[in-house]
Amino acid sequence: MIDKAFLDKQVEEKKRQHEWERAKECQLDEALIRSSEHAMHLERRQEEERRRLNKEVESFRRVHQRAEDRRDYDLYDPEALKKSLPARVNDNGDDPSLGVASAQKFEGEDRNLPVRLKMQKEQMRWWIQRQKEEREAAEKARRDAEEAYQEVVLSRDKRAMALARMEEECRRRLNEATATFNRALAEEQHHRRHCEAVQDEEDKKAEIYNHVTGDFLTEAREQAESTRGPYKPLVNRYKGMTADELKVFRDAQLQQIEEIRNIKLEEKRINENWDHLMNLHNQTAYSYERELNQRKSELNKKIAEENLRLAEQQKQHQEYLNQVVYKNQPTAAFYEQFNRATR
Repeated sequence: MIDKAFLDKQVEEKKRQHEWERAKECQLDEALIRSSEHAMHLERRQEEERRRLNKEVESFRRVHQRAEDRRDYDLYDPEALKKSLPARVNDNGDDPSLGVASAQKFEGEDRNLPVRLKMQKEQMRWWIQRQKEEREAAEKARRDAEEAYQEVVLSRDKRAMALARMEEECRRRLNEATATFNRALAEEQHHRRHCEAVQDEEDKKAEIYNHVTGDFLTEAREQAESTRGPYKPLVNRYKGMTADELKVFRDAQLQQIEEIRNIKLEEKRINENWDHLMNLHNQTAYSYERELNQRKSELNKKIAEENLRLAEQQKQHQEYLNQVVYKNQPTAAFYEQFNRATR
């Protein structure tokens, strides 16, 4: 006998186990969603930081590293021709536009040589100091950007490792719970199969007894009776017809054979009448077609005769034109007399 209370208890435990598994899966999904959102937030912050650093570097270059502040800017200045002075401004010996190759100003005649050399050295020192400061500022900005990027990468890696550990722990617990549930389910299935085997054995014994003592094997006529009527017995219990029933059945078959023979004779008579009618129609159609062909041949003959008559008339008319109307045809000399002068 099956223990219904035990089966109900197992079903309730299985439902609770499914609910617990669904809750754990929901928690895992929420944790993965939060971790994904946090990772996306970190990536957005990293991208914003990178854009901010690029903007600062671009702003620094635009303010402190202008092309016109370079030492050799005068070599590729597009406005050099507009800014340059004439080859000679005046006849003064101190004219700055007169260089060494001008053959008008020589080294011994340079009165402001010490001042000029001093100014050149000061300008050189200022250029070197300016370039040094610019390189140091650019290097510092680059180091700061790399440090910020490394911090973001390390933070993201740590978060990813923490999420991986959480996921591994959740998976381990879920595997343990699954294994426990599978063991319980296996025990339950083993017990259920044992109960089903015992019940099946009892059912087989009862079925054998019922067959041995039932009306089917004892061939009782009453066991084939049906509630739908006396002429609709149960097929799986029917053992055959009686002599009277067989006689009625055979008489009905002979009557059906006679009816079928009469139907076939009537169909034969109808087909013969139909064939005769079709032959008459075919003869009528053949006669009509032959008459049409005869009329067509006569019409074609008349058309041919008319065409010959018209051809003869056309030939006579052409001869009349050639012999009477167009008798005097102009020769080539008639046409050559025209267009012989400019007028």
